[in-house]
Parts: sequence; structure tokens; C-alpha cells
Amino acid sequence: MASYDVIVIGSGPGGYVCAIRAAQLGLKTAVVEKMKTFGGTCLNVGCIPSKALLAASELFEEVSHLDGFGIEVGKPTVNLEKMLGHKSETVDANVQGVAYLFKKNKITSHQGTGRIVGKGKVEVTDENGKTETIEGKNIVVATGSDVARLPGIEIDEERIVSSTGALSLNKVPKKLLVVGAGVIGLELGSVWRRLGAEVMVVEFLDRILPGMDNEVAKQFQRLLQKQGIAFKLGSKVTGVETKGETLKASVEPAKGGDAETIEADVVLVSIGRVPYTEGLGLKEAGVETDERGRVKTDGHYRTNVDGIWAIGDVITGPMLAHKAEDEGVAVAEIIAGQAGHVNYDAIPNIIYTMPEVASIGKTEEQLKDAGVEYNVGKFPFSASGRARAMRATDGFVKVLADKKTDRVLGAHIVGPSAGELIQEFAVLIEFGGSAEDLARTCHGHPTLSEAVREAALGVAKRSIHI
Repeated sequence: MASYDVIVIGSGPGGYVCAIRAAQLGLKTAVVEKMKTFGGTCLNVGCIPSKALLAASELFEEVSHLDGFGIEVGKPTVNLEKMLGHKSETVDANVQGVAYLFKKNKITSHQGTGRIVGKGKVEVTDENGKTETIEGKNIVVATGSDVARLPGIEIDEERIVSSTGALSLNKVPKKLLVVGAGVIGLELGSVWRRLGAEVMVVEFLDRILPGMDNEVAKQFQRLLQKQGIAFKLGSKVTGVETKGETLKASVEPAKGGDAETIEADVVLVSIGRVPYTEGLGLKEAGVETDERGRVKTDGHYRTNVDGIWAIGDVITGPMLAHKAEDEGVAVAEIIAGQAGHVNYDAIPNIIYTMPEVASIGKTEEQLKDAGVEYNVGKFPFSASGRARAMRATDGFVKVLADKKTDRVLGAHIVGPSAGELIQEFAVLIEFGGSAEDLARTCHGHPTLSEAVREAALGVAKRSIHI
């Protein structure tokens, strides 16, 4: 029986990063992965392929509007096969990169489905049903999450699709109905809208992006509507009729009332994700889970069973790849006797639409609920020289700082390169910085980052350019 210091079940961002860090620390490490390639949902059918299609569709839209820059070209057309080929090439490069890193760090991979079968033992079953058992002093559960499903609506990944199917449609649908106004639905909805689909988003709540800063969500919705995406909020999809050439979705008010029928060629179900723990043998091993199926840990990734740890989407917290990565590093360091730690107040959340949306730390609503007094600094991209030059003036930067100490508690951006700009605040919050620290830091001119500095200046009501 092969024996290891650490066995990681799952090779997504949390799992593969955990394995690499463990190996760097001198621990004999193995990874168990049920998919044929490494990288989990994120690299294979999630973050990476979606960004490839987002980038391609954004370029298509930009080419369609170059006349404002004095560039005249013919009307562009979409070669969807080639665009999907670009997506596949991007995925292949990333998963091969993980395989290379495993080899470089002398990590042993076991291809198959892992199940905990006893103290320190994992049974691996390959696609042919052949099993082997491996032994480890520590087992890290990093199996990620699965698509949340709507009762009575069967996902076939052709007409009724999850995010997986929405990344591989063989033609642009005339009408796309998106169920759920969260990150995944808005990103993929925007991809197919840019490529020519008529997009309608149905959301159970009376707002988009639950958990996001209210002001950001409202402005972002207006921008998406301006782009052509329609919204039906406070509504629920109760069924989808699949007979006939088009799908017929039954939509009712969330608070009750008469149903209406909305026709679509494709329905994308994107109502969230659920922890993937099925068949892992957790219950049999005595590992405790909560009411949502998440693995309970002690705050340092230890479960109630000695030697079993858990990270990423299977435990509490935002289901984000980079959150899982940081937890992977932390748990490897803890296992090695070091002081692994994750600052959950400094984890950015990014929506890769056009414009992008990014946030970190607390929202205004959270601060109000907690009774924390704060100051706000805001700066619009319409006042940024670089944004004007780029014809990308939608959106703003907002900074929230403690009223007494000036320490930055949260930041929210709608606008060009928001996902890159938010990292300034990540560093600032990580080191307990103040709005004045950022305001007194010289920023290159002309850059989009000046909007970040101007927002920080705005906390003390001393922005220069508005």
C-alpha cells in the first residue's frame, strides 16, 4: 500500500495548490482526481474557459464599435467553432501546466474517485472499476462544488444547461433565458448577448448580485440593461416545457401570483453551487457536516476527525478559486507545523463582465448593520483622463473607511479593469492601511489607477479632479 504524508482529494485550485505547497515543505504528497485532467471545475469547465469566451466576445463587440476611435472596418462575423477552439486551447494549456507542476514537485497522482475507507486510508476507483487503497497521515478534502439544480427541471447540457453546457453551445441561441442573477449567470449571459442572443435574466430576489454592495448592483444592472440584457426580478421559474422547437418556461412572481410563459431556445440554470461531498465516505468516517452539506471545520481547516482536513467550496465561505488557493497554502503549512492563515477580509470578488465589477471587504449595508461609523470616498471613471481616452467611462470607485481610524474596511469598483484595480485595496487591507495611506501614494498619470487614489482622497473630501 502506497503511503504518504498528505493525500489531497481533488485537484482544483484549492487541491493542486495545497499539494504543491505541501511538497515544497518536504511532505510526501499524493493527489486523487476523478477527472481525466487536473484543475477541477475552475480550469476545465469554469473560471478559465469562461474567461476565454468573455475575452473573445468582448473583442467582437469592441470591433463592432471602433468607429468612435476613427477606425473603419467591415461588419465582423462570429466563427463560433474557432472561438470555442480558442477556449479549448486555453483550457489545455492550463491543465497541462498543473500536470507539469505535479511532476516538477514530485507529487504522485492517482486517477479515479476517492473515498475515505478508514483512518488514514483512501480507496481510489478508476473509470474501469479497478480499486486501489492508499494510506496517508493527513487527508485533505478539496473536492469543490457542483451545480445547484432546480427541482423538476432536468439539465441535459444541450437545451437546458448549467454553466458547463453554456460554455459549449454549438450555435448562438436566438433567445437565452438565464435563471439566476449571480456572477455565473451574468457573465455567461453577457457572452451570448454580445454574440447575438436575446437575453432575459430571471431572479428570485428583487435585486441582482445578492451580497454585493447595493449601489454597485443598481448601477451595474442599469449598465447591463443599456447593453440589451432584460431582467425579471422577484420572479421564479417553476418549470420548463421541452416539447416543441422552443422551450417554454413557466415564470411566477416570487411572492405568488399568476404565471407567465417565456419562450427560449436555451435555458441556463445558474442559481448557485453546492458542496461536492457525495460518495466521499465522510459520514462513515464520522466527519460532521452542516445543514447545507458543508464540512465543518474548527477555523483552521481541521474536521472533528483527527487527520482529516477540508478546504475550498466544501467548507463555509465564498465559493471562489482564490479563496480555495489561499486555504490550500494555509492547510499545508499547518500540517507542516507552520502558522498557515487566511485573511477573509482581504479576499476580492470579481465579475468579469464588461465593465467589470469588483469588491473587497465590507459593503455599506454590512457596516450599517454592524453599527460601524464610516466615511465614503467615490470617484467616477467619467472624470478619469485615461478612461475618457479609452471610451470606457462607465462606473466608479468607492472606498469605505472607518470614521475614527481611517482604516479601509471595504472597496467596490464598477468599471474598466476593476478586477485588476481591486488588488490595490487587497494589499492595503492586508496591511491594515488607511485611506490616507493610499491617497498619499503617487500613481502614474494617466492611468485608470488614478481613480483609486482619487476615491481614497474623497474619503477626506479632497479629491482633485471632481
